[in-house]
Amino acid sequence: MANDSRRSEGPEDTKVATVDWDVLVSRVSVIANPLASKKLAKKLFKVIRKAQKRKQLRKGVREVQKFIRKGERGLAVFAGDTNPIDVIAHMPVVCEEKDIPYCYVPSKEGLGGACGSHRQTCAVMIKSHEDYKDLYDSLYDDVKSLPLPL
Repeated sequence: MANDSRRSEGPEDTKVATVDWDVLVSRVSVIANPLASKKLAKKLFKVIRKAQKRKQLRKGVREVQKFIRKGERGLAVFAGDTNPIDVIAHMPVVCEEKDIPYCYVPSKEGLGGACGSHRQTCAVMIKSHEDYKDLYDSLYDDVKSLPLPL
């Protein structure tokens, strides 16, 4: 019995631990500004899931940067808890040069999960599509109205 390392898996063992929003925000880097509110982040994750289904999503810092510099338009979302933050520190400047609205969400795990992946993602660019045009347009305006850092 002392050597028995098996555990019974009950319903409490299969639940995924969710982290409180305040804890996620406390992990965010100082330069992650403008940070999306909880409600805005939820809407962003919803449109990211829809964009992933229609292949209208760019994932990863290299891919997002490449297509922004090629002139592609969209809505950029970055993870605020990226470590080291130098990995994405240049991206807001790139977005501002091309007049692309951007914001940060607190968790790279949440951003990767919204993309339909088990891997964390630091940067995502959402492109417009007619299937979710209304939601995309409202989010585009909301993110564009967020105050930019000085």
